[in-house]
Amino acid sequence: HNRSPRNFGKLDDADKTIEGFNPLCGDKLILYLKIEDQKIDDISFDGSGCAISVASASLMTDAMKGKSLTEAETLFNEFHTLITTDDDVDTEQLGKLAALAGVKDYPARVKCASLCWHTLHSAIQGDDTPVSTE
Repeated sequence: HNRSPRNFGKLDDADKTIEGFNPLCGDKLILYLKIEDQKIDDISFDGSGCAISVASASLMTDAMKGKSLTEAETLFNEFHTLITTDDDVDTEQLGKLAALAGVKDYPARVKCASLCWHTLHSAIQGDDTPVSTE
């Protein structure tokens, strides 16, 4: 997902566009969303970042396509729990996203993996201000 990211590039007919930035690592992304009937109809991202940041954004955009905003919020919470705590998480529900579980062992890298997620969360909440991990 880092070398060949899915859903990479500007989404021309996006309803929402929001920026995210991780000053610690230098990751920068723009998240594009097309939402119809409270569902993520399409999603993509653009920008540059470390391997973890790009892979996480690629995996996230794949996972979010077709999800309702409620389902997206639930998935955000599950993923955040996975990479920040030792709590039990249903990795089967997370699917390929579970591959990023090991990030929690490297606290500085958690911000890399979660940047796109916090950016999406902010967009779902209706906040269009740029997101920073700091």
